[in-house]
Amino acid sequence: MSYVDLHMILQSYKIIINHLGAYTCFIILLNKFYEGKITLCICETTLYKITNSVITKLPITQKNNTWAMGKEHELPHDNVGYKNLIQTNPMPGKLSVRRFHHVEFWCHDATNAAHRFSWALGMPIIAKSDLSTGNTTHASYLLSSGQLLFLFTAPYPAATSATATSASIPTFSHAACRAFTASHGLAVRSIAIEVEDAAFAYSISLLHGAKPSSPPVTFGEPDNTVVVAEIQLYNDVVLRYITYTKPNITNIPSTFLPGFQPFKTNTTSHYHQNLGIRGLDHVAVNVPKLAPAVHYLKSFTGFHEFAEFTANEVGTTESGLNSVILASNNEAVILGINEPVNGSKRSQIQTFLDYNDGPGVQHLALESEDIFWTLREMKRRSGAGGFEFMPPPPPSYYRRLEKRVGDVLTGEQMKECEELGVLVDRDHEGTLLQVFTKPVGDRPTIFIEVIQRIGCMLAHDSVKVRQKPGCGGFGKGNIAELFKSVEEYEKTHVINN
Repeated sequence: MSYVDLHMILQSYKIIINHLGAYTCFIILLNKFYEGKITLCICETTLYKITNSVITKLPITQKNNTWAMGKEHELPHDNVGYKNLIQTNPMPGKLSVRRFHHVEFWCHDATNAAHRFSWALGMPIIAKSDLSTGNTTHASYLLSSGQLLFLFTAPYPAATSATATSASIPTFSHAACRAFTASHGLAVRSIAIEVEDAAFAYSISLLHGAKPSSPPVTFGEPDNTVVVAEIQLYNDVVLRYITYTKPNITNIPSTFLPGFQPFKTNTTSHYHQNLGIRGLDHVAVNVPKLAPAVHYLKSFTGFHEFAEFTANEVGTTESGLNSVILASNNEAVILGINEPVNGSKRSQIQTFLDYNDGPGVQHLALESEDIFWTLREMKRRSGAGGFEFMPPPPPSYYRRLEKRVGDVLTGEQMKECEELGVLVDRDHEGTLLQVFTKPVGDRPTIFIEVIQRIGCMLAHDSVKVRQKPGCGGFGKGNIAELFKSVEEYEKTHVINN
């Protein structure tokens, strides 16, 4: 990292970069609540505390030297499985996380990708930043439903960009976007989470071992600035920190990012625009090895383990997976991490890794307020450019269902589940209804999960009642059925044969 990059990171705090000996020191603000200017400075393996002009050398042990990179693969992760995991929230988070903010897809053609997702999910395009708004760097379109925001971005040719400053997304890179889409096709580039202080979160993350992607950038109007910073998550997927002077809770286009303008259309449709999707429940990522991926994310975020699954619990005779689900302190941000376990055939997780050309986001779980309504409308659109769904489980699955989950659903709801191919699971707190689409692009990679959680009501946030995060679990009892469904899907393609 260059001196210029360091200066960009720290300029919002007006902290001078100090030099100790031959090393350029990385200085961060410890805490806004401390009095005076207290900073930390890391030089190689030495940690210094700087209070005004006094420099104090501090001891640092291997145990807390989590910012030393390159040895994550040596740290084992003992995946104890769903039954043996004692779920606790020790509140160890290093970041003050508020919620998922948005998900950004990078693609070759943002217009068509955005319109397809808009149609398939009933998410109107509400804002744009493209040539019509003066952006000659990239085309971006924002979709919204409830608190769910999807952003689709594609590059304009670098030669046609009058100036890079026209970009509405300050972290955008032509070279990175072209390389990303060539490698992955349509895929998630950024998982954006709203935090209390994006610049501070970025600095703390680097201190605890995170790999930098883009240093904090502050922009916008004086009375409503936005700070964006990015950490490398897995491969070329980034975790984007975003902070508003005035938190963006209305999803009004002008308050998304400066440079975006409302998207207006003269066309009307007799189809419902709102399909009842209210937010992002969780994101799942596929990686080759689970242990280093879990250690890496936990080390710089402080996220706690929310659930675990092993191949013995959820696999089939042909393939399986090991999975760890991590959550923020407030459990508003939940990230699942999967690794492949091969059986008689290659694991579907490995298939994803092969066709995605490496780690990436496997699926996005969208929360519905009425899954039966949502699915009926989505299925109406399946044959007309919408998303198709995985084959439903056999009738025997539904014959066993009442015995497995009890009387949490009425007889009529049971019939609707079978009619629509909805999978049902439950834990000690509540019930989970879920269904999965087929891959939504050309490759057998990213897909969408639609879920509804029942039985763990929290205080309402506005008008709608919300369910406790993770209520009903994450479909442990259905993963084997999902794997069988995917195996049947793969048999209809030249995949895993």
